[in-house]
Amino acid sequence: MEYGFVIDNQRCIGCHACTVACKAEHQVPLGSFRTWVKNVEKGTFPDVRRHFTVLRCNHCRDAPCVNICPTKALFHRADGIVDFDSEQCVGCKACMAACPYDAIYIDPDTRTAAKCNYCAHKIEIGIEPPCVTVCPEQAIIAGDLDNPKSRIASQLALRQVSARKPEKGTRPKVFYIGGDDVCLTPDSAVHAGSYAWAERPGGQKSPDFHARSETAQPLVSYDIAHETPWGFSVSLYLWIKAVAAGPILVASLLMLMRIARAPILFGMFAPMIALGMTLATVMLLIGDLRRPERFLKILFHPNPRSWLVWGAYILTSFAMTALLWLLAGLAELAGILSLLLWPGLVQSVLTAGYSAFLLAQARGRDLWQSRLLFPHLVVQSFLAGSAVLVLGAQLFGSGAHLSEFLLRCLLGGLCIHGILVIGETALPHGTEAASGAAGYILRGPLAGAFWAGAVFLGIVLPVNLLALYFAGPSFGRALAVSAPILSLVGLLAYEHCYVRAGQALPLS
Repeated sequence: MEYGFVIDNQRCIGCHACTVACKAEHQVPLGSFRTWVKNVEKGTFPDVRRHFTVLRCNHCRDAPCVNICPTKALFHRADGIVDFDSEQCVGCKACMAACPYDAIYIDPDTRTAAKCNYCAHKIEIGIEPPCVTVCPEQAIIAGDLDNPKSRIASQLALRQVSARKPEKGTRPKVFYIGGDDVCLTPDSAVHAGSYAWAERPGGQKSPDFHARSETAQPLVSYDIAHETPWGFSVSLYLWIKAVAAGPILVASLLMLMRIARAPILFGMFAPMIALGMTLATVMLLIGDLRRPERFLKILFHPNPRSWLVWGAYILTSFAMTALLWLLAGLAELAGILSLLLWPGLVQSVLTAGYSAFLLAQARGRDLWQSRLLFPHLVVQSFLAGSAVLVLGAQLFGSGAHLSEFLLRCLLGGLCIHGILVIGETALPHGTEAASGAAGYILRGPLAGAFWAGAVFLGIVLPVNLLALYFAGPSFGRALAVSAPILSLVGLLAYEHCYVRAGQALPLS
């Protein structure tokens, strides 16, 4: 049994009765929608036609929201409906980032995720969803896709249908008869910045980066605003996590390669930074939850497919290793510290890089589906660790030789980071959405923060300062002290651009 929907766009008159019935059935708050009707005007005056498309959760067979949810709050029922348990939701908004269809929102009353659940409570007693029964044109057909005698199965057998974003591999179960590409493909029409009667008071506006003025361009004349799931706190989380893993990553590498051993800098300062920043990472993650009091559900009611869960385990393991490292350094137990080098190296790489797998689970965000992301996050952590250890070497007077070598590590990290930044933004992308998101960074609203902050302050200027330092003039040595700080500031600017751009383009 697999329940699904067929929506006949040739019958839909855009009356919004389905939206009203849904809001009444589930007490959906003002400005939030489980189902809505998108209006697109196509043509040139006077030959203009308005197209109506009913949008909602696609109840995907391979649902990204189910995979990424850390607490199994979203789940597949035996009848194929993707349902949710608000009592298990922690409000992490990962499902919103993962859904390619913008079908999930945060309920302002419960502060948990919500979406169309096919009115499962009515299905269980043999009643069709209200959106179906209220439609005056019978444009919405619900039923069992696996039952050849059902009306929906016969429609699928006899009519040509289309679906939204089948290339995402989610296998959606909402099909459209007479679906126009300008309605089903988000970037096929200009999106306005706001829509009357479709926004929560004081809520977030829709992105309008693609708004243009050509009269022949199809125009979305009515839609709903969608909240950007992850804000600056996630950018800050990536940056803090890089700073947490970096000192252990650099210290373990240098000691394993027998390049340097510094009892104070590597044995005590590095693990202290790692512990402090890991704690800050955890606190930031908890603080960003809409239901932070439920954080322990991630550990005690985990979804093993979610990289949020694996990230929590990795951070916990890394913190324990850093604590043992610090205790061994304080007690001057060189043998114990030697045993921790390989675990420290592996766990610092995992701590730095696991977010790549988490962002990859957000299938709706094409910019984040990059094979360069894991190595780039590790390089960012190496860069941040080198910068922090350079500052620590200056603080503790660890010697000119070690400081100079750490500055060379920083220079190498900056150069590789710069190359990977070019790869993430300027090289050709696999999809138009990824290219559009990269354009949002390179020449859109984030261009100032990217070019001035991430590139100039974060890469070009510190590289030149370090080049002056190694050239030998005294003024170069004086300027090179600021290179680690500039590198860290620029890295934060890049994280901000990358996280925000990945969510900038409309998905519906």
